[in-house]
Amino acid sequence: MEYVTLNNGVKMPILGYGVYQVTKDECERCVLDVLEAGYRSIDTAQSYFNEEEVGSAIEKSVEESMRKLKTDYLDLVLLHQPFGEGRGGTFDNPVIAKIAEKYQKTPAQVMLRWHIQRGIVVIPKSTHKERMEENINVFDFELTKEDMETIATLDKAESAFFSHQDPNMVEWFVNMVEERKHQHDSSKRTISRNGISMLSNVN
Repeated sequence: MEYVTLNNGVKMPILGYGVYQVTKDECERCVLDVLEAGYRSIDTAQSYFNEEEVGSAIEKSVEESMRKLKTDYLDLVLLHQPFGEGRGGTFDNPVIAKIAEKYQKTPAQVMLRWHIQRGIVVIPKSTHKERMEENINVFDFELTKEDMETIATLDKAESAFFSHQDPNMVEWFVNMVEERKHQHDSSKRTISRNGISMLSNVN
């Protein structure tokens, strides 16, 4: 693993795992898988509504280490915006595909390596263990200066996720978060009602 040093001296893994849009049903299993694969930086957020599942997986995986370290705090809270989700046909781009073939890597690995060599922290997301292992396997090769420059020419100077200047896109994102919050709250109320019902049945 490679690291970036933050302003306070803390070293942060340059590659982590993101759980954006990972469902609550899958999240705990996915986090357990990435921890087994070697990841040590997990990215979650309140708006993802799967923090409990991330916490459960971490508790199962590192409870003993935390007990030995006598710690119960987080080193880092990261505020970020999704790095593009492979939108716009990036994975199928012929320029990246040609470079990937040269290194016997996948286009995704080349894109991750491109960011890492520029000192940018990357947080790929996948629900498939083999893809998780593929994403972390990017520290055994280095892109040449020429390849780095070639990939840089593909920059479209705009976010592949959404434009922060477009009111319609910003409204869509806010509404999406609110809808997910509503679904999350509804799910919690259902669990609570079921719990009361079960207690009534026992009595």
